[in-house]
Amino acid sequence: MIRKAAFALGLCGLVATSVSAQGLPLAVPEEVGLSSERLERIGEVFQDYVDEGRIAGAVGLVLRHGKLAYVDAWGMRDIAAGDTMEEDDIFKICSMTKPVASVAVMALYEEGHFFLSDPIGRYLPELANLQVANLDEASAGQEIPTVRARRPITIHDLLRHTSGFTYGDLSNTVVDQVYRERNILYQPTLEDMMAVLGEIPLLYQPGTRWNYGVSTDVLGRLVEVVSGQPFDVFLRERIFDPLGMDDTGFRVPDSKSDRLTPTYGHSGPDRMLGPGVTTLCTLPATLFSGGAGLRSTAQDYARFAQMLLNGGELDGARILGRKTIELMTVDHLEEGMPTGFLSPGWSFGLGFTVKTEAGLDGMPSSVGEYNWIGIDGTSFWVDPEEDLIGVFMIQIRPNRDINFRDQFKRLVYQALIG
Repeated sequence: MIRKAAFALGLCGLVATSVSAQGLPLAVPEEVGLSSERLERIGEVFQDYVDEGRIAGAVGLVLRHGKLAYVDAWGMRDIAAGDTMEEDDIFKICSMTKPVASVAVMALYEEGHFFLSDPIGRYLPELANLQVANLDEASAGQEIPTVRARRPITIHDLLRHTSGFTYGDLSNTVVDQVYRERNILYQPTLEDMMAVLGEIPLLYQPGTRWNYGVSTDVLGRLVEVVSGQPFDVFLRERIFDPLGMDDTGFRVPDSKSDRLTPTYGHSGPDRMLGPGVTTLCTLPATLFSGGAGLRSTAQDYARFAQMLLNGGELDGARILGRKTIELMTVDHLEEGMPTGFLSPGWSFGLGFTVKTEAGLDGMPSSVGEYNWIGIDGTSFWVDPEEDLIGVFMIQIRPNRDINFRDQFKRLVYQALIG
């Protein structure tokens, strides 16, 4: 493993064994249209954040034209243990599990097992004939009044988060309260989660609005039922092993536990780092959540992202077809549909948020970019127009100081020169 070096790969003529072992070809930044001098600003900014006590540590990685042009690690992996952050440290990626789960679903879709228009109740009977909460007449502490769903939840709804499911912790409706009371996110298995979920009314009519929730956990169970394999086994055999994602999975073996990064948190620039909130992505050992459970490294996730950018293939391993990737990374929300907390100029595809209009979010990048994030601070993006991938790994929650992942992103874009 490599200690923090604060360099752009190739610029200083160094060979990164941790990343070269992943099979990522290396490039001097200028060879792929990036400025070495401007890339140095990333390290300067994030080292300042470390020195100021705003973050414990982080890892940033950039691929351009299929080559690794930049990777760096800053600060400490574990402050109490005195361990320096390393480029191959392992992070809870939380909701960055969702794009992986969505790819798994689409692999089965390509094999002809279902149509996206199929009702999920056809495969998971406990989710057939769900009722919808009548929020206008609901009162706390009383049984939730319901109305009939106008149509079933489809697999398409689950992939684009228009199912009517919620998360239980993002708002305080009577439905969210029941999610919390029933401990929906921490059931022993996906099968158990579906049984409980089938007893709770939907928050919204299916297909009427984008609402972030447990839809991707339902997709994980769909994979299990259709494939006949546990979700973790399917991901390992169909995605992780073929792509060489050796450090990605739901559990970190004891032999790698010294690389697992703890979560820190603080509530502003005047507060020093302290223990963060860690429960949301720390799940029962038998629950292989499609929505939040994976651990991974920057290098592993970069390989997954490069497969997407390549049209479904990496180093001879074909995960999906090119047209399937195209289908997943376009806008799937109807015009005028409420989109919750999605930023202006952004919509949602099948497992990713998708940029539909430039300028409205005040950030560089291109129309057609797709990405997603994790609640503990991790993020990735794929920009097909620029042939560019960024992966940012940090563990900080709560954080009310700086949007660190957006800071990394804009510092990468300012380094583009060709």
